[in-house]
Amino acid sequence: MVTYQTKNKKQSWYGESIGILILNATYPCIPGNVGNASTFSFPVRYKVVKEASIERLLKKRDKSLIQPFIEAAIELQEEGVKAITGACGFMALFQREVSDAVDVPVFLSSLLQIPFVYQIIKRKIGIITADSKSLTHDHFISVGVSKEVPLAIKGMEDQKEFREAILEEKGSLDSERIENEVIYVSKELIAEHPDLGAILLECSDLPPYAHAIQQEVNLPIFDFVTMIEYVHAGLVRKQIHGFM
Repeated sequence: MVTYQTKNKKQSWYGESIGILILNATYPCIPGNVGNASTFSFPVRYKVVKEASIERLLKKRDKSLIQPFIEAAIELQEEGVKAITGACGFMALFQREVSDAVDVPVFLSSLLQIPFVYQIIKRKIGIITADSKSLTHDHFISVGVSKEVPLAIKGMEDQKEFREAILEEKGSLDSERIENEVIYVSKELIAEHPDLGAILLECSDLPPYAHAIQQEVNLPIFDFVTMIEYVHAGLVRKQIHGFM
């Protein structure tokens, strides 16, 4: 007989290992996007950080958002998740503070993968970000990326459909147009830096196009989904049955 015991009196449901902090933004999140639960083969739990708009996080880098992020993370922990991630790479700014505030693993930004990718590739890494003008040295320092890691950064902010749909939240999204835009940016990145060994997608809205990018540039592509699935695999190990 197996006996189960409640460990957290604030928890009324179970089975959601990954908690996701998400911005207070309004645009369609298609399958493949971190903000779409169907992206994952396991249940996830979302928590909107109501104070965290795209403007305050990306453009203003508003440090007063630290407390709302911490409070949302604590709520997710109390609701029973085993680890907490984000749905925007720019959450990297608060990686250390949020991690210090809870007792579960925290991995807020896809940029956290950079040291790992560099160790296995040993070549320059291309970063495709939502807004290259807003991505600063502080974001990289916060997730442990040293200046020694060679990076090439290209942004999506000048791509019309992406800018209007995501950054300006126009209320609709043409996925085919964004796919063409991110492929265009990827090819530009490769043309400017032919020595790239991999591409990492900073933005949580870009994983739906990772396959299309890889088909065009023939490089390893890392993003939020590769990171979340990796951490989940470590948190929820499955018993393996087989025969010798």
